[in-house]
Amino acid sequence: MGRLNEYQVIGRHLPTEANPTPKLYRMRIFAPNDVVAKSRFWYFLTKLRKVKKANGEIVSLNVIHEKRPLKVKNFGIWIRYDSRSGTHNMYKEFRELSRTDAVEALYQDMAARHRSRFGSIHILKVVEIDNAESIRRPYIKQLLTKNLKFPLPHRSAKLSGKKLYSYTRPSTFA
Repeated sequence: MGRLNEYQVIGRHLPTEANPTPKLYRMRIFAPNDVVAKSRFWYFLTKLRKVKKANGEIVSLNVIHEKRPLKVKNFGIWIRYDSRSGTHNMYKEFRELSRTDAVEALYQDMAARHRSRFGSIHILKVVEIDNAESIRRPYIKQLLTKNLKFPLPHRSAKLSGKKLYSYTRPSTFA
């Protein structure tokens, strides 16, 4: 699967004499390219409303870019996915730089933990979590502590004056 982009797809039913100005339907869809984004739009719209690709049209298709791609943010994602035993609702939290990175992490996590494929996962909502009190999952809460440090316990120091090739094994414990 390629790198995902976030698309805003707006579509509607084709105008008829009975309804000259049909309702517009807008979706934010994560897909690798615009062809897949349009396809997913029609897939979801046919499930939600009585509109299909043959009697509908896409009014606009835009790529949504991240406002601040260098700031680390917390995201909550609500999904519905089909497993081998049934359909399940789920809420997951991720700590990433952008919404698309969080959704990519979600797809990788769902593939690893639940063996679910791209087509069986329906993303319902992606929300950036601003305040720390709203975070539910402990594996994200542990990263919010102030002055967080990641120790590197097993490092081998390069000693000057030692030969590159030695007849003894290096000792990495100082």
